[in-house]
Amino acid sequence: MLLASLDVWHSRPIAPTRRLAVGDGFLPIDPAPGPGGLLLGAIVARSSRSFDADIRSDMKILMSQVERGLTIGQPRLRYRLQKDRIGLTRSRHRLLQGPDGLRFELETRKIAPAQSVLAAVYAVTELPADKKHDVMAVLHKGLKWQGEDGPGLIDHLVGKDVAMRLRSGAFAVASDPMQWALGVLELDLFDEPNPRQVQRQYRSLIRTAHPDHGGGAHHAADRIEELGKARDILLK
Repeated sequence: MLLASLDVWHSRPIAPTRRLAVGDGFLPIDPAPGPGGLLLGAIVARSSRSFDADIRSDMKILMSQVERGLTIGQPRLRYRLQKDRIGLTRSRHRLLQGPDGLRFELETRKIAPAQSVLAAVYAVTELPADKKHDVMAVLHKGLKWQGEDGPGLIDHLVGKDVAMRLRSGAFAVASDPMQWALGVLELDLFDEPNPRQVQRQYRSLIRTAHPDHGGGAHHAADRIEELGKARDILLK
């Protein structure tokens, strides 16, 4: 089950021009920090491991500016934030809940660590003002994390009580079923799809989820069930 997702549009790590755009996001944060805050914190935790002291200091300054609602000068960490996505590549970060509990699917192959961290921080600028402090606190914890992925990271980011509630299940469907369904089917979160689009995307993703076409056998049944539920929500 999809709990949160964030799309990042970015130049290739080896490209001479360094650009970044924050794409669609399904980031439930109510009650804060919610699954959305947990995902953003995990992105920072995993992607900032290679940062030296100077970069970490720059990130702390940027986080403080975002939290205070200040204008963010560009570029930051040598990457320029932009609105358009022309010529950029998309990477997707997700927080999922399966039979084995919460798990992160964070893209690391085609996106530079700094791009992921910057996108997570810039995503906070789109959150309600009264939620930014709680979510940014999770990102600050992510910047301090030096351990491995796993339950310890989740408890570190949001605390054991919040982590327990997030592990209890069905959070994302209850919070915003339409946004959850759009995220599951990888459709634009800001455009209402027509039934033909929903069916076409559903059939395409069902094929890739099946073990015969490369889908993981362990999670195939849950993924297929998730896709069916999302389709049903959008076709009501």
